[in-house]
Amino acid sequence: MISFSKYQGTGNDFVVIDNRQKNIELSIEQVKLLCDRKFGIGADGLMLLQEKNGYDFEMIYYNADGNIGSMCGNGGRCLTQFAYDCGIKKEKYKFIASDGEHESFFADNGWIHLKMKDVDEIENHHGEYVLNTGSPHYVKTVNSINEFDVFKEGREIRYSKEFAQNGINVNFVEQTDEDNIYVRTYERGVENETLSCGTGVTASALVFYHNEVGFNRIEVETLGGNLAVEFDKTIDDKFRNIWLCGAAAFVFKGAIEM
Repeated sequence: MISFSKYQGTGNDFVVIDNRQKNIELSIEQVKLLCDRKFGIGADGLMLLQEKNGYDFEMIYYNADGNIGSMCGNGGRCLTQFAYDCGIKKEKYKFIASDGEHESFFADNGWIHLKMKDVDEIENHHGEYVLNTGSPHYVKTVNSINEFDVFKEGREIRYSKEFAQNGINVNFVEQTDEDNIYVRTYERGVENETLSCGTGVTASALVFYHNEVGFNRIEVETLGGNLAVEFDKTIDDKFRNIWLCGAAAFVFKGAIEM
């Protein structure tokens, strides 16, 4: 029997397991089953909370297809909430994930702020954009985003000759105001549109920054709710102090026999 909790951040949902005793090892097939919405618990991904010397915790993230994943921004915020609920109570957390160190904290409004990795370059890709915010992302501007076929168009880019081998997350963005955007994302590993993608929201916000240099805050709408991304843009077109900000919530807990 494996005890688990379910958390969600703007509709991006995760199976979360406390593995600080390191007594749980899951196969690709087991992770895939746990994330299956018909035969398992159902989730966009699975996370293990583990101990790590020098850090408050370690984040191990699996995609819904069962494979080890790259960084998940909404997952990092949810794991911070899970750590707090498990009794790891800090003013500011420092944890390690697949892409390196992260910090997180609870803001006064209850949102969790998660520090993302620095971004040194945004590649112009035939008029669209490619960048890595802990996971690789493709950002494309669209109109009438609510009517856009994210699954079809996202899948075509994700499985195009250039990206098929390693995969890429595909974000479709409509700018609704100078500092407001609406983002919909096709996620690799899930191989479908999710209600929200934290690293994708971050990538989209960096592409749509509104101040040439200095502090930026971009408000982001997703199908699952609202997020914000704060960052500093340097004079040499680099991005520092990137924070993904939004709510994370406990859904339910239980146990499942594997």
